Amino acid sequence: MSLPTELASIFRVKQKSYKMVLVLSMIGIWRETQQRFISLDSIAERFLSYCRDREVNNLIVDIPPNSMASRWSEVSATQVKAILDTPVEALRSILAKNDRNELTFTYAIWDGGEEVLTELERYANRELESYYTELQSNSFSLKEHLSQILLTYRTAKQEPFANHPLGTAFRRTIPEGIRQYPFISDHIRVQGSVGQGNWATVPWIALMDTRLTGSTQYGEYLVYLFAEDMSSVYLTFNQGVTKPIRDHGRRAGYTYLENKVDQIRKQLPLVGFTKDDRIELTTSGLGRDYQVSTVAYVRYDSNNLPENEQLVADLRRMMGDYQIYVQSQLQTAHEEVDDQIEDEESEEVETLSVTERLSQIRSFIQNRGFSYPDGLIENFYLSIKTKPFVILAGISGTGKTKLVKLFAEAMGATVQNGQFALIPVRPDWSDPSDLLGYKDLSGTFRPGRLTEVLYEASKPQNRSKPYFICLDEMNLARVEHYFSDLLSVLETQEWRDGEIATAPLISAASLSSEEDHQKYGDLSLPDNVYFIGTVNMDETTHPFSKKVLDRANTIEFNYINLLQLPDEVVGETITEAVAPNSFLRSDFLQLVDAMEENRELISETTQRLAQLNEILEGIHAHVGFRVRDSVSFYMIYNRRDNLMSADEAFDLQLLQKILPRIQGSSSAVRRVLLELLKVCLDRPLAINELMEDLSPVYNEAEFLNAQSQIKYPQSARKIVFMLRRLEEDGFTSYWLS
Repeated sequence: MSLPTELASIFRVKQKSYKMVLVLSMIGIWRETQQRFISLDSIAERFLSYCRDREVNNLIVDIPPNSMASRWSEVSATQVKAILDTPVEALRSILAKNDRNELTFTYAIWDGGEEVLTELERYANRELESYYTELQSNSFSLKEHLSQILLTYRTAKQEPFANHPLGTAFRRTIPEGIRQYPFISDHIRVQGSVGQGNWATVPWIALMDTRLTGSTQYGEYLVYLFAEDMSSVYLTFNQGVTKPIRDHGRRAGYTYLENKVDQIRKQLPLVGFTKDDRIELTTSGLGRDYQVSTVAYVRYDSNNLPENEQLVADLRRMMGDYQIYVQSQLQTAHEEVDDQIEDEESEEVETLSVTERLSQIRSFIQNRGFSYPDGLIENFYLSIKTKPFVILAGISGTGKTKLVKLFAEAMGATVQNGQFALIPVRPDWSDPSDLLGYKDLSGTFRPGRLTEVLYEASKPQNRSKPYFICLDEMNLARVEHYFSDLLSVLETQEWRDGEIATAPLISAASLSSEEDHQKYGDLSLPDNVYFIGTVNMDETTHPFSKKVLDRANTIEFNYINLLQLPDEVVGETITEAVAPNSFLRSDFLQLVDAMEENRELISETTQRLAQLNEILEGIHAHVGFRVRDSVSFYMIYNRRDNLMSADEAFDLQLLQKILPRIQGSSSAVRRVLLELLKVCLDRPLAINELMEDLSPVYNEAEFLNAQSQIKYPQSARKIVFMLRRLEEDGFTSYWLS
């Protein structure tokens, strides 16, 4: 007897295997008991037994939900009952549940007798086998990619490094393929590297459980290591050597790693893997590092690679051992102090150079049909890197909000994965509760949208991901009122065990319930959260205080070319390339952190600022140490990655950190603007004459075009505009459009 068409269509939906296992569990219990109504407890036990048996025997099986566990051996029957809700709902056309929490097949199934049940059982088994076969033989071939690397890597090393296909294979193609395997949980980060700027002697592809480590420089992980001569590749259970050697010195670091190797080998079965120190990668010192850090391995010779099925099976078995180890470490984390010290500097590894990453971001944005002025992406990056708070200002409709969203998406931060949040500001916001949350009449804390994002960003598994918060039309309300707590907390940033930490935003003592206390108590600003405020420069909005301006770079959007149309998208769509938080996170918090390697540049920048301060003192708009440090950091990051000339970078800082502070109607304001214009032009200017008559600078284009080789052209253009507004309206401000 054939199954109904509608039933077959249910099983053809290639989701998790839970539906088929549920049906088989019910039929199995019915055959043993002849009971038509079966308790969920019995079904859950049977379901769990099936999954555990496949797991123990190293057979493919869908992993448990990420929020629950990484292995079925860690899941209880009670938890399985929660898992069954979804497949029960999906099979509602053939299943029914009564008020005693029992499941049964519908009358249509029972009326067909044992013949229908047998056919249903046979069909479920057939679908399961097909499902597992498809997972086993997906389009990604691990053997094919390993073989290609072993055959071509030595030749590739003689070719240009940038944009090489092998780099794409290591950084994207292979990690994406490995992530398809059902035994790779959401906790696993897959990352490959052929070097940073130059070809690596030993390229690698690592699988790291982010609950344990976020980098190959510390902690334990699985990694494919390629021998320097490409004669072989090793799948290894390994340890990061960089941090232990840095922390303890090479000799003591080796001892630390060797002791850890012995400990892990005694703890885990590691059946079928070699457990010795005979891994042979290179004759250099790096080879010795791998010898002392490797727990277990399997070697594959380039001229005798196993079939793809064997390679996948080996990875699955080693991943099983790794997950056992991860769970043991999580359970005893408080006893393993050394393993818990995480250096955020090495936690997140960026596989692209800054210029490569920015080029990728620019291409992504252009591919979406948007175009921004030359240098804007670099400026936006430097501004965020300097301080995680940036203001985008300009007239409405210039693409401010879109820039934030596209920049975030290019780095893998989207609305869907929760790493991008758009928060529209309301005119009636008057205190931080509108962002952070409040306690209702019952004493329960009602978190605001910002608190929800901070909570997610603070989770250990998310600390290496950047989170973007766009405060849209930020100055519809007074920023000093609703954003004051965040501005204050932002200034408490300090280094703690390699992480940037702040004072808490929400005090645990202010929360009543234990649940709120555990979830939100002492929640602070993690260093992977970036605030970008968009503001419209018109009469309907509020001005910014110096407290706000000191803490942000203000990027202006006012130069619009309506004739510039989107480029036609040719070829395939450019997708995002997930970037680690280290790409944007500040490297310096205080000037002393940067002095040793950048003393000359800091001194030069400070002298430029001191010259401006002498002018600004006339209207009490001079800057303090906070601005000095921020501008210095901007200049350091710019020079380090060679994004623009020093004058171009300082021009932007003058435009974004100094000019927004200037407003007024007095002659003193006019003189200050003229003195600043003189600095920008870097030549004499008849200031006394212009104090009487500003008509020579009315025509911005004509005036500036008459000046050749302007030192700070963008700032000069803005100053001329501000002077014209002062003459025409009797008042001027950076914020007037």
